[in-house]
Amino acid sequence: MSRKYLQIGLIPLTLFAFSCTPKATFRIIDKPITWNAEREALSLQYLKDRHGLEQTTATIQPQMVVVHWTAINSIEVTHDVFNPPVLGGRADLTGASNLNVSSQFLIDRDGTIFRLLPDTTLARHVIGLNYLAIGVENIGSDDMPLTKAQLKANEQLVRYLKRKYPIDYVIGHHEYQNFQKTDLWKETDPNYRTVKSDPGDKFMNKLRKNLVDLNLKPVPKL
Repeated sequence: MSRKYLQIGLIPLTLFAFSCTPKATFRIIDKPITWNAEREALSLQYLKDRHGLEQTTATIQPQMVVVHWTAINSIEVTHDVFNPPVLGGRADLTGASNLNVSSQFLIDRDGTIFRLLPDTTLARHVIGLNYLAIGVENIGSDDMPLTKAQLKANEQLVRYLKRKYPIDYVIGHHEYQNFQKTDLWKETDPNYRTVKSDPGDKFMNKLRKNLVDLNLKPVPKL
């Protein structure tokens, strides 16, 4: 058997081995929530009333990613909660605005990433910082800790967003109040605050360790 024949004979085996090697593929699945004239008007009013910003479009210039958990155990129920333009049943939030809560991204337990709104469309997900923050919700809670697949998906998503925008910070929702004394903070009501625990220091420490090469800025100290 010739050397040439041996080389050719190896090619199919090499390709077969490569094709059978599992490798996670980064993809985003569009699953849009309602964006209509009502939601846009409420968003523009939110920017004006809460952030002191007069804009003609409800857009943001991303500088930050805020990681959340949903405290809801399914993608479909979470989507149904975020979908209406008008907020319902949240007395702690409706006093500030009737704009419904939402986020730009939602990550399932298996790491599947869904895009609910365009990256640069305003979503109401973090007090004082919505005007520059992309929200990433994860299906999970205190009783349902975020998974390794979600950790990987958050890392991949942050890297994707960092390539597109000048992202300086990646923070947990529970860390948002640390920005109150910075120039980034824009909330007109000094008493409008909520206490958050998601997604917790353990998850954020792992995520930041995986993103150390991006040289993100540290969360300010209170």
